[in-house]
Amino acid sequence: MKTSKEIRSDFIRFFEEHQHTFVPSSPVVPHDDPTLLFTNAGMNQFKDVFLEKGSRPYKRAANSQKCIRVSGKHNDLEEVGHDNYHHTYFEMLGNWSFGDYFKKEAIEWAWKLLTETWGIPKERLYATVFGGDQSDGLAADEEAERLWTEVTDIDPSHVVRFGKKDNFWEMGETGPCGPCSEIHIDMTPDLSGGALVNGDSEQVIEIWNLVFIQFNRDGDGKLHKLPAKHVDTGMGFERIVRVLQKVSSNYDTDVFQPILKAIGEIAGLDYARASAEQKPAFQVIADHVRMLTFSISDGALPSNEGRGYVLRRILRRAARYGRKLGLRDPFIYQVVPAVVALNGEAFPEIVDKQDYVMEVIKAEEEGFNKTLDRGIEIFQGIAEDLSARGQNTISGEDAFKLYDTFGFPLDLTRVMAEEKGLSVDEAAFETNMEAQRRRARQAGKFATAEGQEIDWQWLVDEGESTFVGYDNHRASTRVVKFARQGDQLLVVPESTPFYAESGGQVGDTGTLSGDGWELAVTDTQKIDGEHVCFCPAKTQPDFKGDITATVDAARRARITYNHTATHLLHAALREALGDHIRQAGSLVAPDYLRFDFTHFKKIEPEELTAIEKRVNQKIRENLPVDYFNTDFNT
Repeated sequence: MKTSKEIRSDFIRFFEEHQHTFVPSSPVVPHDDPTLLFTNAGMNQFKDVFLEKGSRPYKRAANSQKCIRVSGKHNDLEEVGHDNYHHTYFEMLGNWSFGDYFKKEAIEWAWKLLTETWGIPKERLYATVFGGDQSDGLAADEEAERLWTEVTDIDPSHVVRFGKKDNFWEMGETGPCGPCSEIHIDMTPDLSGGALVNGDSEQVIEIWNLVFIQFNRDGDGKLHKLPAKHVDTGMGFERIVRVLQKVSSNYDTDVFQPILKAIGEIAGLDYARASAEQKPAFQVIADHVRMLTFSISDGALPSNEGRGYVLRRILRRAARYGRKLGLRDPFIYQVVPAVVALNGEAFPEIVDKQDYVMEVIKAEEEGFNKTLDRGIEIFQGIAEDLSARGQNTISGEDAFKLYDTFGFPLDLTRVMAEEKGLSVDEAAFETNMEAQRRRARQAGKFATAEGQEIDWQWLVDEGESTFVGYDNHRASTRVVKFARQGDQLLVVPESTPFYAESGGQVGDTGTLSGDGWELAVTDTQKIDGEHVCFCPAKTQPDFKGDITATVDAARRARITYNHTATHLLHAALREALGDHIRQAGSLVAPDYLRFDFTHFKKIEPEELTAIEKRVNQKIRENLPVDYFNTDFNT
């Protein structure tokens, strides 16, 4: 029986023998795609090629891509650990052609690898093809259908047509797209699963998707043929290992068994003898520790927003399932070495980060454990009260209390409720969440008139403000528009040297002056994209004619020093604490600065001292500071 390592190597070697370049997996934390929380497919790192915005020095590629999916039609978090094949983290084996080969080679090679290299019985395999779609004016993919019977020896009755939902791939609402051909395997004992293809059965599953990118969908929804056709394929690594190792569950493969054994050793239990309640707990923890290991290694950290909150949800879900195995102290971090031992050869970056990952997870576990038991106690009280009253729905207010006070993500409360035959009023929970967001917005709102109706008086038709302050502290200009707001005037100069507050840096101050008048500028804010000067004034000067806008240069210089200091501090923090340190926010003022970042534990006094000394050392070196303007994409 082949090991998972051998199966991965087989795939990569097969395509290298067919002139494909092996391309290492990209990180699961995308650093150049703001549309993604996590890398969720092998094609992500090649998206720019498909969009014709980039190129590669090769025409053919293959790899095993680290992927994370925590939501979506086929990846509901609640199913992970409770079935045999849903995962938050998985590997995707893939091969690509960028304007080189197309359907014939993709189909022929896929069949050869599956049936010859791996010896999968041909009678167990089915191929689906696109059956056409009237709304798009597309005929069935007869080319792929014909090729399946011409270049392979598949049973012709095993080539099946399906509609757009299953067999037409699209990158998004617009952009590259095309028909796909999926390969499914029938694992029923008597080969009776033909009718279960695309039927969401655990015995008849998709193992490989061959996507033929040949169209581009425009903003009007119309399809246009691409001048260059591409191939994008993806095969679930855990699924193909399950098939080749002839087991009924992904968790019974050598991808998971050593991890499950490590969990059992910590809990003093044997996965093979686990009860019906314990088995899903083993599986949830095994899945989640893989996701945490790879995502933290690639730069993510648990937090209260974005991908950080996804990590926090996953970790807390695993911690809660640990209670079902009698694990009350931090334990998830102890499973990390098993994940690294299994995957370190293919992904050496996790070997280098093992100690760091364990430290992050342990700190997060310790923080959550302080409230988990109390939260479970509160939940039990809520459930018992509902039972006594003959009700079965946890209120949105109670669910929000568990979230806000005890750190229970909604999906954790939902799972606990389902175990007791209860539901959660999720709409009311969202109402409470939105009320909290509204309170937070109001508490942190600057009095900049943003969001308020401003009665502007226009002096220049269709004028707008242009910032010239990078090179000038003074500008001769004119007023585009102004408005009164209480005891102050809001003034928009046409050419302005005043920097409006953004990126954490406070707005400039200074003066506006004209014929016989002068106004102090006490703040500059950006409203609807324009630089607005805030000027205390009980009377209104005559804004017609030329004016002079002058920035307080000495104050701007002090702000500049502190702006540079934030970069020095950022570098020192990364040196002392690790390269996971990322700026989460800042305040750059003339007299002080604040730098916000996320770290997984309290910074020790000696670390603070070292950071301070490092920053002061660089300041004393009096290094030259150069600046230049460049294109955003350079």
